Amino acid sequence: MPEKKKLKIMSWNVNGLRAVMKKGFLELLKDLDPDILLLQETKLQENQRTDEMINIPSYESFWAYSTIKKGYSGVAAFSRIKPEKIITCFGKSKFDGEGRIIQLDYNGFILFNVYFPNGQMSEERLQYKLDFFNWFLEYTNKLKDQGKSIIITGDFNIAHNEIDLKNPGPNSKRSGFLRIERDILDTMMDFGYVDTFRYLHPEQVKYSWWSYRFNARKNNAGWRIDYFFVTKDLMEKNNNTPDINRAFIDNTVLGSDHCPVGIELQL
Repeated sequence: MPEKKKLKIMSWNVNGLRAVMKKGFLELLKDLDPDILLLQETKLQENQRTDEMINIPSYESFWAYSTIKKGYSGVAAFSRIKPEKIITCFGKSKFDGEGRIIQLDYNGFILFNVYFPNGQMSEERLQYKLDFFNWFLEYTNKLKDQGKSIIITGDFNIAHNEIDLKNPGPNSKRSGFLRIERDILDTMMDFGYVDTFRYLHPEQVKYSWWSYRFNARKNNAGWRIDYFFVTKDLMEKNNNTPDINRAFIDNTVLGSDHCPVGIELQL
């Protein structure tokens, strides 16, 4: 039986791609060496991309942009493997305009790169966040019910449980750790999605985001809000389907208030 190939997929909220490009993004990409890299919060319009961003050697790039506000939101994907299909508009005008999702269909799985909304600005934005999650899960559940293997990654803007942030008590009334938000991730798990990092590292305390204030990163006062959720079939060892044997958070990588997270998939 031929040995399975490893596929390394990574996700990173860069908090502005232009800023990260000036901090050695291309050299870092070589060091990280992912087969697929998903970025959130690129803060770019289509005409603001440079050739250096678009044409990275050995990668094909795919982009979604905010059409409602400049310098806002936006996601990108860089892939060494050509997807069979790419979707950036989902026929839902309420959500499409913020450029928050890229769907990449590969042989064996469907990959979603998502920058989920932040609910801290107002009650209206919190409701928008909840509506976005509900719509998105309805969409992915239809694919899951068709027997598709699904990977959902990105910045979820939610810490799931107390182990996932440094100061759970003081943050229990703050968007990002509200019970109503945490319930969404409970619901995802009830639907059959698996948090890969927590599944493989049930007791490990590791964060993926730190405030720029109060020396939070230096003191490791962070939150784990960047995830890889997958359908259960991808966590099971099966000779006929892909499976995941590694999930990681690389908090040695600087350049943003987030750090990259990743998985390795055996094909």
